[in-house]
Amino acid sequence: MAENDTIAEFGEPAANGVDTTPAAGLLSQYVKDFSFENPNAPAIFQSQTAPAIDVQFNIGSGKVADEVFEVVLKIEVRATAESQTAFIVDLAYAGLFGIRNVPEGEALDAFLLGEAPRLLFPFARRVLADAVRDGGFPPLMLEPIDFGGIYLQQRAVNEGGLTGEVAGEA
Repeated sequence: MAENDTIAEFGEPAANGVDTTPAAGLLSQYVKDFSFENPNAPAIFQSQTAPAIDVQFNIGSGKVADEVFEVVLKIEVRATAESQTAFIVDLAYAGLFGIRNVPEGEALDAFLLGEAPRLLFPFARRVLADAVRDGGFPPLMLEPIDFGGIYLQQRAVNEGGLTGEVAGEA
């Protein structure tokens, strides 16, 4: 074996200059689906009670091309005050990720369902905050979510692996 050759995954020598280093990068991000409802306006603005906020999220991923995956972070927020709905926000915020030399299975799932949503979350959070503010309410600033920890918890529960989705409450 020449000095500059590297050993590929199964012990086979890789061609000189072949890149076998795992790499992942965000290619694009976008709002895939979005809805804001303010069904009880303007009466809800007379309420003196701070709304109770319920936040649900779901993460899905899928392969869209060779070495390209889409990750969708779905966030649903429902705010109620005095048994009335103050607002409802449904957001599907997505990103396209280029992933090279990452083996299928646990490593790929960990990235797609743990790390990728962590990268998308700040942007989705801003979209939600702006929409709630534009709807006449104080901006909703969601707390950071530990997507990696949630992925590991769900993996431990499922033991057999994930089905390409992670869900939870914030």
